[in-house]
Amino acid sequence: MRKATAHLKKADPVLGSIIERAGPFRIQYRDPDFSSLARAIVFQQLNGKAAGTIFERFLALTGGRLTPQAVLRIPPAKLRKAGLSAQKASYLRDLARQTAGGAIRFDRLASMPDEEVIQILTQVKGVGVWTAHMFLIFGLRRPDVLASGDYGVRAAVKKAYALEELPAPAEVERMGARWRPWASVACWYLWRSLEFR
Repeated sequence: MRKATAHLKKADPVLGSIIERAGPFRIQYRDPDFSSLARAIVFQQLNGKAAGTIFERFLALTGGRLTPQAVLRIPPAKLRKAGLSAQKASYLRDLARQTAGGAIRFDRLASMPDEEVIQILTQVKGVGVWTAHMFLIFGLRRPDVLASGDYGVRAAVKKAYALEELPAPAEVERMGARWRPWASVACWYLWRSLEFR
């Protein structure tokens, strides 16, 4: 990742100072599979700790093996009891149905361009562009995904660039053009910057 950080430091001094402060790039990737996307759905719009607790309960209901078949065997009431909203339970069941039925083939996504992956994943109820972006970054390890709609990225941009208001996704896209082709790395550093005092 030296090439990525060298590019980002040169292209954007503000991001360069974040990189210096945050240290080496240490992203934690996940397998680009059904369980990874199911996890992303569980984590939507929740803080990390609460989402982690709910995800562990959900995983326990599957017997520790998060597969489409295991999810489809869980009654919706049990999913709700684990802490999932009725909406998220329906999203997870839709993902399981589409995967079991072959509409989503996780083994083929790695060979597809980002836009095609987004198009396929967003056919699942509850999977929007944000969730698809997270899958591209953390699952498929794509280096140039600008998660411009992510609240954390937007909050970090506001803080780092001393903006008066939270920037709109379009503004993040405009500012982030200079981070290409390493936008995913830039996002990771922006998320880290929120931990700075």
